[in-house]
Parts: sequence; C-alpha cells; structure tokens
Amino acid sequence: MRRGSLGLLALAWLVTGECFAEAPGPASRGSWPQSADIGQSVPLVPLPAEIVAGEGAFSIGPGTVVSVPRGDAEAANAARYLVDQVQRLRGVKLRVREGSEPPRGITIERVSGLGSEAYRLQVASGGVRIAATSGAGLFYGAVTLSQLLPAGKGAAEVPAKMIRDAPAYAWRGLMLDSARHFQSPEFVKSMLDWMAWHKLNVLHWHLTDDQGWRLEIRKYPRLTSVGACRVPATAEARAPEPYCGYYTQEQVRDIVAYATLRHIQVIPEIEMPGHAQAAVAAYPQLGASGTAPPVSSSWGVHSHLFNLEPPTFTVLEDVLTEVMAVFPSPYIHVGGDEAVKDQWKASAAVQARARALGITDPEALQTWFTHEIGRFLVSRGRRLVGWDEILQPGLSSDAVVMSWRGTDGARAAAIAGNDTVLSPWPTLYFDNRQSALASEPPGRMRVISLEDVYRFEPRDPALSEAQRKHVLGLQANIWTEHIRTEERVQRMALPRAAAVAEVGWTGPEHRSWSGFLQRLGPTFARYRVMGWPYSDSVFAVDGRVTQAEDGTRVTLTNQAAFGDIRYTADGSEPIAQSPKYSEPRQFPAGTHLSAATFVGTERVSHIWSRRLDASTLARRSSRELDLCSDGIALLLEPNAFGAGERPRFALDIMYPCWIYRDVDLTRGARLVAAVGQLPFNFEIGADAEKIRVGDSRSTEGDFEVRIGGCEGPPVATQALPAMPAGKLVNTLHEIRLPAQGGRHDVCLRFARPRLDPMWALDWVEISP
Repeated sequence: MRRGSLGLLALAWLVTGECFAEAPGPASRGSWPQSADIGQSVPLVPLPAEIVAGEGAFSIGPGTVVSVPRGDAEAANAARYLVDQVQRLRGVKLRVREGSEPPRGITIERVSGLGSEAYRLQVASGGVRIAATSGAGLFYGAVTLSQLLPAGKGAAEVPAKMIRDAPAYAWRGLMLDSARHFQSPEFVKSMLDWMAWHKLNVLHWHLTDDQGWRLEIRKYPRLTSVGACRVPATAEARAPEPYCGYYTQEQVRDIVAYATLRHIQVIPEIEMPGHAQAAVAAYPQLGASGTAPPVSSSWGVHSHLFNLEPPTFTVLEDVLTEVMAVFPSPYIHVGGDEAVKDQWKASAAVQARARALGITDPEALQTWFTHEIGRFLVSRGRRLVGWDEILQPGLSSDAVVMSWRGTDGARAAAIAGNDTVLSPWPTLYFDNRQSALASEPPGRMRVISLEDVYRFEPRDPALSEAQRKHVLGLQANIWTEHIRTEERVQRMALPRAAAVAEVGWTGPEHRSWSGFLQRLGPTFARYRVMGWPYSDSVFAVDGRVTQAEDGTRVTLTNQAAFGDIRYTADGSEPIAQSPKYSEPRQFPAGTHLSAATFVGTERVSHIWSRRLDASTLARRSSRELDLCSDGIALLLEPNAFGAGERPRFALDIMYPCWIYRDVDLTRGARLVAAVGQLPFNFEIGADAEKIRVGDSRSTEGDFEVRIGGCEGPPVATQALPAMPAGKLVNTLHEIRLPAQGGRHDVCLRFARPRLDPMWALDWVEISP
C-alpha cells in the first residue's frame, strides 16, 4: 500500500466493514508492508505490524461517543478502558453507548476472521473504528487508540491512519518476585495497568521462596503465620523488626479478576523441590534435613529441599489445589531451579525412597519429583511450568520449560517437543542495573541497558518451523532481593519492559532501535501523566569531570548517544534554547554546571548538576570508583531501621576493594574516606571459603591504602573503629599519602577479622 491511499480503503471499510482479511500469523508477518518513516514517528509501543497514513484527522474530546454492540461484555470492557485512558491522558470524559453507531464517534465492533489478539484500527475524519474477532483484539485496539493521544488537556486530534496488527508471540510476560520483598495488592494492580498499556499479557507471580511464603493456604495456616515473616539481616547490634507480608486468597481473586479485564494471565509460582526454606520453617516435617530452619534472611542458593515421603506430596497437592482454586491460569509454575541435592544425599529417608524407586541419580530423582507434581496438575486440567533445570530425560511432553540459563534450554526443549519460554539471564533479568550512572538504585552491578533488552532476538534460526512453534514467547524477570521498594521495582522495569513488549509483539523486520528511541520521548510523557515511575537512564546525562590547567574539563554523554545535550553554567535549569553541548570543554573553577538531554523541545532526562570546585573534583563515591574484581559485584544498602535515605555501597562481596584512578601523588596527598558496614547474608556455598578474612591486625579491621597494584604492601593503614550505634556511615581520620612522583592508581581495601559483617566504602576524597 502506498502512503496517501488510505482514503479509498477507509471508504471501503466504512461501507462494507470488511476491508481486510484475516491478519497473517507470525510466520507470514514479514510480507506485510510497513511504512518505516510513518511507523517510527507514530508514538506507539509496541510498534504495530502495519501503519498506513491517511488524510485529515479525527478530534476526540468532550461529547465523543464510544459505541459498542449491545450485550457484548468484552467490547464494553474495551470501551471502559478507552474512556479511562482518555480521562487520565486528556482530562476528557467520553460517553459509552450500546447499540446504534454514532455518526461521528468511535465504534468498537466484532468481525470474523482475525487472530486471537489481532485487531484493525481505522482513524478517519469521519470517525474511528476498532474491529477484532476476540475480546483481546478489541482491548488492544483500544490500547493503541489511547496511545495515539498526546498527553495534555482537552480535546486532541488523532491523524488519520489505518493500523492492522497482531503479535509475533503469544507469551509476552514479566515475572514479579514478591517472595523476597512484598508488594501491596494496589501496586500489583498498578503494574497490571502499565503491563496492559504495553500489550504484555502474562504476569508470572513468584510467591514462595526461602525468604518468604506470600500466599494464604487455608489448610496449612503456618505457611503464612510462620513462613511469611523473616528477621532481616543487619550489621547493627539491635534486633530489627520482622519483615512480614502475604496475600489473602480474596486479595488474589481480586487481582486475578483485575488482570482478566486487561487480558493478562496471572501464573503463580510455588517453588519445589528447592527454594523451600520458608515452607520447611513452617512445617519441618516437609523438609529433608529433619531440622526446623528459620525463614531465611540471606540471599543466594539455599540447601533446604522438600523430602520425598508420600505425606509431603499430599501436602503439596493440597497446596496446589488451593492455588488452582484462586488462579484459573492453565499454567502452574513450580520452579525446579537451583535444587542443591546435598540434603537428599545426606538423608537416609530420601536415599531409602530413591532405592525403592530404583533411582540412583539425584537429577533423575528431581525429574521423578517433577513428574509426580506434573501428573497431579494434568489430572486437574493444568500444565506444569518450570525453570530449565527440569529439562531432563523423562520430562513429560506437556511440561513447559522456561529457559533462564541462556537460550540453550529453549532450543533443547523445542527440539524435544516441549513448549518453552525465553527468559535468559542476564539480558532479561531486571535486577541488573540499567546504566553505570551513580544514581542507579541497589541491585546487581552488571549493566543491562535498554538497548541490550531491545536487541534480544527470540527467533532461533537453528530450529525448524515445527520446532519454532514450541517457542511461546519471552519474559523478563524482576527479582527483588535488592529491590526493596515498589517505586524501585517499577523504575527497574520501565522502560525495559517496553522493550520486552516490542520484541514480543513486533516482528524483527519492523523493529528499529533508533525508531524506538524516537518514540520513547512521547512514551515518557505518558508515563508521567499516568503516574508511573520510570528510569531515564538511556537519556540521562553522564558528566565526567577532570582537572585541567585552567579549571576543569567536562565531558557530557548519554547512554543512547541520542538527542541534544543542553547545558547552563549558572546553576539554572537547562531549556531547549540553552547552549548545545558538542565536545569536551573547560569551565572555570566554581562553575555550577547543569545539563539535560532534549529531543526537539522536549526534555527527556532529569537534570545532571554539579558545582565544579575542588571538593567535588576530589570526592568520588564507591559507585564512581572501579572495583578491583567482579566476583559477585552488587550495589547494596544497609538494612537500616526506619524510613529515609540510605547509603548505597558498590562492592564485590568476594573481594571488597576499590581503585581510585589517576591520582597526582607528585607531592603526596591527603585521603579522607567514609565507610559503613553490611551484613554478610549470602548463601554462596564453598565460594565463601575463598573470601579473604582474618588478615586484620586490629579488632574491628583495618582500612588499607596501596599504590599501583592491590597486592603489594600498604603505604598507609588505619585501624577501623567500631561503628557508632545508629550510624550508617562513619568518616575516618585523615590519612597522609607519601609522595610517589607522577600520577598513580590508588587501591583501597579492608582487612577484616571475620566474614560478617562486611566493611564497605561509601566515598573517598583524595586531594593535594
């Protein structure tokens, strides 16, 4: 189709209602024409399969009527969604009418022959039509129309266009970990709102783990009375308040109903046989160790497993029966990952059970466990989903494999004839930070940028066409060990979830990274109107300041190398007319520099601001230093009492050591540092024995400074005082560094008497 040909097509549809045939499936999407210049300029995420521009526009404002077929509940639901979105985006209230079609309004109608989530959207000067065969298609047509409206107030014109659309993959999901940190039911509903806005259709809800059991099971109340509470780990002397929270079955039913209206399937995850410590803490007879552990306050891979006795399977089947009563999803996720077999090997009862079953391989024993649970689920009309560790010989063909250890598990599952979902670490793990900016919230230090997510390709050319049909789609995971607040959950997800949505919905032949960036600015504006916190890391200004002969030299960049960076040198906020940054330049000492990224006249990042004085040049946070190693690199905050800001420490828990690069030590220097403590609450098995401890000379530990390499003798050492009660950061006494001649890297590390607690560097200042 050519641009400009929409007028005749619109007339044909308005007269016959049948301009288009059935939307082709994923295999034939590449044959659809797509006007790249039109598509990438239309602020839609995910990008539709086909957009053809027309002439004129339709104005949506007060008095616009939305017409739906009489008695069609799903069409009425799509209409209500559209009305709500227009109200939030424009402050305009539309009217819904059943039955007769308005002469100049929005019509939502059923047509035959479209796919299960496909829709057609026609915007012409005479009105708007949304057509689909399914309720999901009608809903997604309404979503697209709402995205065409700019954020603002009052009536708005939508340019004429024809959109024909269907998703590339059926499974477009996010996983929310509510076991490690609990989110309120209201937050979960808010998450469902922005998922629906991006046409994401699966919420995988991680409800049980070693650190908490979050779902009410009425037959076994101790799962929540005991298993839903843990005592947080802390480096402070006084005991913290228990961390508790769980969802009642009524709350879950309400959330599931809310999701259903948004065409989102909620899939619960009840972990087994591993990640079971909270359950075993509640009912020790379920465990393989014979002991009653506490609900864990540590992160990592734990050793507690369910045992293999028939009464334990009775309990698990009872639990799953209640789970299925509140979750109508055809899929039930049972985990199956990271099941360390040490307890099974050490348990006489488990070994006796294995001999009775004729099984000698511990992995085969887990496959038997999975088969038993899967058989029970199938008998109740459900399908088992598990992480890719379940992919072992003997796995039932109806089990779904979620591939997290890369993509090989998905390929192997598809070849074996099992349906599979791509969810590979690290690309689709949203506990990794989004940039190297010092402003990033706590999480893993590895950077998984928006571009990394957007460029993930689910399509595997090594699979045959028949095998490729087993790849249901993709899913990103929001693990919350280090994401304690709801706002941070959302910021770690958005806009990376938008990239997941586009990869899952839009065929690779239509995806464009530059086009996606172009559409992000208007998308961010809508996020702000909707009240959805998000990260602007992709556009945020990264300012690097170094000492120059006559002042300071400043280099400004952003991650995407997109848009214009504009700055001011007087502390005022940059605007679209401010000077444009083009290359590194010098500023005199004392300058208050501010900068932000603009796309056209719209600011798309927060404002970076810094006063260029000696103190800010000399001081660097641990987040701005280089780590000496990358064993298990994390950005952590202490488990402080009460609310408020907490320091964020960047460190490798295997080797807490930092490098301050390129220090002028010609005449020596003075060093001041601020330090804090963190609990060592990590289950890392034998790797803990590799951590250097017991090398301090003082009771609390020593702060050591080395020049050049980190393994030579220290040039300065200071004994660490005990952390003052109630303080999270303590400033050490000034340390004098001897003259070395020239510029050198300075290595900073702690010698400590024991593993727990860990010392961590907050900031260091090195000046002449």
